[in-house]
Amino acid sequence: MELKPYQQEVINDLSLFLEYIQETKDVKEAFYSFWAKHPKTPLYPSIGTAIEPYKNNVPRVPHICIKVPTAGGKTFIACNAIKTIFDAFAYDKPKAVVWLVPSITILDQTIKNLKDPNHPYRQKINAHFGNKVEVFDKAALLQGSGFNATSVKEQLNIFVLSFDSLRVKNKEDRKVFQENGNLQSFESILGKETEITLGAVIEYLNPLVIVDESHNAESDLSVEMLKVVNPCFILDLTATPRKNSNIISFIDALELKKENMVKLPVIVYNHQDKTEVINSALQLQKRLEIQAIGEEKKGGKYIRPIVLFQVQPKNGKEFLNEEEEKSNVQKLKEKLIELKIPVEQIKIKTANINEIKGIDLMSKECEVRYIITINALKEGWDCPFAYILASLADKSSAVDVEQILGRVLRQPYVMKHNFPLLNLSYVLTASSKFLDTLDNIVKGLNKAGFSDKSFRKKDEYDLISDNVIAKDLSKQEFLDFSIISDDVDEIDTSRIVNWDKIQQQPLNYNQDTIFVEVSPLLEIEQTAIQQNEVFEKTLVEIETNRSITLPNEIQKLVKTFSIKDIFKEQAGKIILPQFYQKVPENEIFQQDEYELPLEKQSLLKGFALRKADTNIAFDSITSELYKVDLDETKKEHTPTFVRLDGEVKESIMAYFLDPTRKDNRVRNFTKRLMDLIGNMLPIPDKEIEKYLNRILEDFSDDQFNDLAANEYTYKDKIKNKIIALSEAFAEKQFKDCLDTDKVFIKPSFILPKSISPGDTAKDIPKSLYEKEGGMNSFEERVINEIGNMANIAFWTRNLERKGFRINGFINHYPDFIIQTKSGKTIVLETKGDHLDAEQKIRLGGLWASKAGNNYRYFMVYERRTVDGAYRLEDFLNIIKSI
Repeated sequence: MELKPYQQEVINDLSLFLEYIQETKDVKEAFYSFWAKHPKTPLYPSIGTAIEPYKNNVPRVPHICIKVPTAGGKTFIACNAIKTIFDAFAYDKPKAVVWLVPSITILDQTIKNLKDPNHPYRQKINAHFGNKVEVFDKAALLQGSGFNATSVKEQLNIFVLSFDSLRVKNKEDRKVFQENGNLQSFESILGKETEITLGAVIEYLNPLVIVDESHNAESDLSVEMLKVVNPCFILDLTATPRKNSNIISFIDALELKKENMVKLPVIVYNHQDKTEVINSALQLQKRLEIQAIGEEKKGGKYIRPIVLFQVQPKNGKEFLNEEEEKSNVQKLKEKLIELKIPVEQIKIKTANINEIKGIDLMSKECEVRYIITINALKEGWDCPFAYILASLADKSSAVDVEQILGRVLRQPYVMKHNFPLLNLSYVLTASSKFLDTLDNIVKGLNKAGFSDKSFRKKDEYDLISDNVIAKDLSKQEFLDFSIISDDVDEIDTSRIVNWDKIQQQPLNYNQDTIFVEVSPLLEIEQTAIQQNEVFEKTLVEIETNRSITLPNEIQKLVKTFSIKDIFKEQAGKIILPQFYQKVPENEIFQQDEYELPLEKQSLLKGFALRKADTNIAFDSITSELYKVDLDETKKEHTPTFVRLDGEVKESIMAYFLDPTRKDNRVRNFTKRLMDLIGNMLPIPDKEIEKYLNRILEDFSDDQFNDLAANEYTYKDKIKNKIIALSEAFAEKQFKDCLDTDKVFIKPSFILPKSISPGDTAKDIPKSLYEKEGGMNSFEERVINEIGNMANIAFWTRNLERKGFRINGFINHYPDFIIQTKSGKTIVLETKGDHLDAEQKIRLGGLWASKAGNNYRYFMVYERRTVDGAYRLEDFLNIIKSI
């Protein structure tokens, strides 16, 4: 299992942050530097600076947060982050991780997955740490089972604990802090004067702390819990960061849909009453199962759609006791059995009843199709087969689905299914307070890390948001009801299609299948198919404009600058051309052909790295040692981070350099370099592995020793070589595709109405926005000259990775976009005389030749003469006449 591209971006962000710590020796400065140069930079308006200050929650310890929506794979990201963090440390002590979770459900799930050698989480950690990994729960730690002073030095040690294990007012209240004879072996490292407790051992190990669902660990008591383990680094994982979080990376929720991680949008239908909700739920489940059968027959995966029936207490109050709870959910189970649903297909999961314990809900042998719950599935429960949330709240209540909506969002098998109904999730309700219900659904999405933008009213019944399509059927007559009941006891099973009749419907998927009763189902299906296509097209449009959606927690901190009123009309007419490619038929929406913005990755089809040139000048390597000691001049000590070049790390490299394993040396170093290089999508790992093998095959013993001492420098040289080879291949493909019209240009990029740069520049005449992005002295000098020219209408600083890009064999974000009064649009890139930019010059020239007569591209140096570029003096003379 490999990282998705968006997950790799998170790891890249983490690596970059660690590099800034190495560079600055100070966490606060590193946090500012990281965001000041990041394309997703948030602003902090209240203090007038670009970045919200780093919150020093745990003194002397880097404490950062990653925002990951539900189903985004935060646990897998954390598994990959362990190696990234430890690689940045000068870490001679045993490697230990304290993995904190908020509940017993998540605790059991995390321990199970991390211990399982066949689970992708454990496989990834094993690969990173040479299979020398041990996972402990609290009981094993307290018993000293496989946990002693010798074993901890030989492996990565992961301690999975609940918050409550450490979150205490008095240490004496918990066994973790009580003297423990089972841990006596640690006296050799703690000393005879130290009381031997599990807490003291963990404190000595100075662990990396991973905090899952970190929004549950924000109290003073929780912060004290983090301090007591003496962490070297704290990594928070959550879908909803709190105010004191230091966010360094976030996943755009739409990335999850693009990567087929979630079933969005959510289709919401409000019915007359509970009876109708059950009727629709049963038939919709059958319809989805028909599609799933068709999917499997056409080579797809096995899916058995599940309905979650949510029973809610009257007036939103909790049940008084276990018997009351049991009575209510059992009544619903009896109603379903009365409808001739086989009892083995119905299970109850509440706080006091757990009939799904030990059942593999995704197994073909499993019969479960209906689960009755209250809020017991609100966290830690994971079954992608759950498609329908049918709420049986009282009609007079606003349906509260906030806690469990995330349970129906995960996409089975993380893939797009051919039948559209299998790519969405569904909420069925019966509430006279439908707007309040919708608000709770949006809160549920927000709790899962998705958009909470308000609904816009479409007509009397339809409401639409970014991730939710809702319709109120409660005032529309689908069935002639003489009595509208609103109590579980009074659910009228005579108005519900019996399960055995539903089962008589055709098993083969057919768009024209007519269901046995007139119901909202056909409208639900039609809406779902239509909105799925709209949602998919929206994803394409967002990708076209390369827009970035900031999470709600960051949006509140962002300061934006709008286009000046005087330029709004003229700027609104500018649509900059970009390169597009034609997608073959049936790849998207089953259309004959579809146009998508060109991505450089698509130009690498057919790139055979394994056969490429391996000429790399390793003899020029000089040791790069990034040793950072504690800086006593700082107000607070900072942790010691290091890139380990310059010293052979015996504990790590002895295995690689062992003369008795000479035949395996190439393989061992290949694996090590692959770990350092990381994901280079779309180049397959196998291609990189074979390329590394070819490089290392001819290495001498001295070269292997040098590689061991300077692995990061070797990694950089090899990775840069691969990038250069891939870009050369992509450039040739790009030119060939242009010549054969497989790649073409068309108007695409619209100047945004507002921008949010990390740093802002001085006020210079004729700037398009109220404030422009920051620039260096040469850029400032150039644009000041341009802004004072009579023929210039306006100019703007094009933001790196946020603004307009010339998309080709590289992604080129020119420095400035300039509009002349004659209607010409000039794209300008400035370069210091010491910098090379031949690729950008070639791509800019190709763009200008295809864009048309109203567009110009210029590369400008101050004094240097370069083919295809201009010296500043010559350029200024030319632009005056455009």
